Amino acid sequence: MIETRVTQLTSGAHVFHGYALDIAEELLKEIDLVVSVSPLRSVVTPSGKSMSVKMTNCGTRGWVSDRRGYRYEEKDPVTAKKWPVMPPGFVAIAKRSGAVAGYPDYEPNVCLINRYEPGNCMGLHQDKDERDFSQPIVSVSLGLSISFKIGGLSRQGSTTRIDLVHGDVLVFGGPARLAYHGVGKLREGEHPLTGKSRFNLTFRVS
Repeated sequence: MIETRVTQLTSGAHVFHGYALDIAEELLKEIDLVVSVSPLRSVVTPSGKSMSVKMTNCGTRGWVSDRRGYRYEEKDPVTAKKWPVMPPGFVAIAKRSGAVAGYPDYEPNVCLINRYEPGNCMGLHQDKDERDFSQPIVSVSLGLSISFKIGGLSRQGSTTRIDLVHGDVLVFGGPARLAYHGVGKLREGEHPLTGKSRFNLTFRVS
């Protein structure tokens, strides 16, 4: 069993510090494989605003956003083909993280891959496009660190902040499953494995 420090952010939301360090290099290689099939792209929100973070997906479905709304699709709208199969390292860290957080039967079918460059950020939002809110969100941080914040079920109100660093795994479910959360602007920096960028793997049961 991996020994790791755990920080509780709020009821149902925990950071498992360094929990993915032993598999980080494998995950980064697998990201490259997914991106070679379904490339990273910029998407727009339903209001027409372009998101700064570039993204893609793997698994049986993928999360997409355009003027028609937020939703899951079985095919990549860029390639018109099915999304790449979730790589074995992705499956391993997702299941392992779900189990250590109290979800022994966690089997996500979607992984969003987000790449952040300096200046990129993501405002407060809820992950609410899924059909099963009984399953948690598992989020793996790779590369440069970033400030993460999580609040309650309203966009207003106080938030708890923490820096997520390379290898950290965030799991939020139960009372925190629909909590508003986001990240601040990625600061300039250089990471030995990812250079000037940060990757985030977000596993979901769609």
